Amino acid sequence: MAAFQLFASPWWVNLVGLAPLVAFMAWRHGLRLSLRQLAYCAVFAIAFGFVEASVVVYLRAATGLLPGYEGTLADVQRQTADLARQAELLRSFPRSLMTVELFRETATMLMLASVALAAANRQRERWAVFFWCFAWWDITYYAGLWATIRWPDSLLAPDVLFLIPEPWLGQVWFPISVSALMLVAVAVRALQPETGTVRYATD
Repeated sequence: MAAFQLFASPWWVNLVGLAPLVAFMAWRHGLRLSLRQLAYCAVFAIAFGFVEASVVVYLRAATGLLPGYEGTLADVQRQTADLARQAELLRSFPRSLMTVELFRETATMLMLASVALAAANRQRERWAVFFWCFAWWDITYYAGLWATIRWPDSLLAPDVLFLIPEPWLGQVWFPISVSALMLVAVAVRALQPETGTVRYATD
């Protein structure tokens, strides 16, 4: 098992860890979001997260980085327990597919942003929905990979977290922790009555 690493790289990626706290403070007056809105957005993000995990499984199989994919998922799970470090996989990834990956990540952000724009009317609620969806999507992505190919084998597994504007490298615990804290921040502020104005829910 890999040793615990506190920091991701490059250094500025670690600033993402402050996002839940900053958001929690920014939304201190509450959010105009109903439980129904949050539930519908969570369903979309969870489904989208599994689609994302499936795409990664297919990419690994297509590039020869997923041993045993010709058989059953049980065959894959047995042979990917010692899967090479993600940074090493990144270096061996075909340049043509890397270009597609960059566009795919951009499209993912646009999809999440579109849901946020459609789900809420005010700017801060739109940001809250975006982060809510991103967090569910991110957690489900790792859960989907573990459910299918048993990777990551631990929260200390190294991963390429993102590619824009350059590869973000860190251990799996980092994005999952940030996403979980963001879910708490959005849920608490959405359930909190708004101060300084009349509280209402938009369905």
